[in-house]
Amino acid sequence: MTLHIRRARPAEYDALGEITARAYLDDGLLDFGESDSYLDELKDVAKRASAAEVLVATADDVLLGGVTFVPSPGAMADIARPEEAEIRMLAVDRAARGRGAGEALVRACVERARAREGCRAIVLSTQRTMRSAHRIYERLGFTRTPERDWRPLPELDDITLLTYELTL
Repeated sequence: MTLHIRRARPAEYDALGEITARAYLDDGLLDFGESDSYLDELKDVAKRASAAEVLVATADDVLLGGVTFVPSPGAMADIARPEEAEIRMLAVDRAARGRGAGEALVRACVERARAREGCRAIVLSTQRTMRSAHRIYERLGFTRTPERDWRPLPELDDITLLTYELTL
């Protein structure tokens, strides 16, 4: 199996939205259930692609997963500061896990960040339970930045997103 990382094509947006939503739901990462407004964000790949770069991992023309690379602060960024890029919504289809697609997607984001003039770091937010993703980030040299941890919904005390940074 040869992995390919490339920009998502509009014809793949719906399928990638479903893969992303299913990954978050099946892994218990949406604490608010199927009615969660974030679920709509996960499914809306066209919106993400209009404001950032959505990448996909494929093998033998099968869509395995995707990620959103946010090159700088803006509409799609949660925590990026000036001179930082951000990784968002990394998801791999459950049936495709363990094949290196997640790591390849993160590596592609790091390469894009390094290629951006003036970009000094790439950052991301993650949930405590995303341990497989944490292992990828740490293997690639990301370090925890607890001082940047944040709550997407301040009224819910039990959801704190952990942050990581890779200095370029």
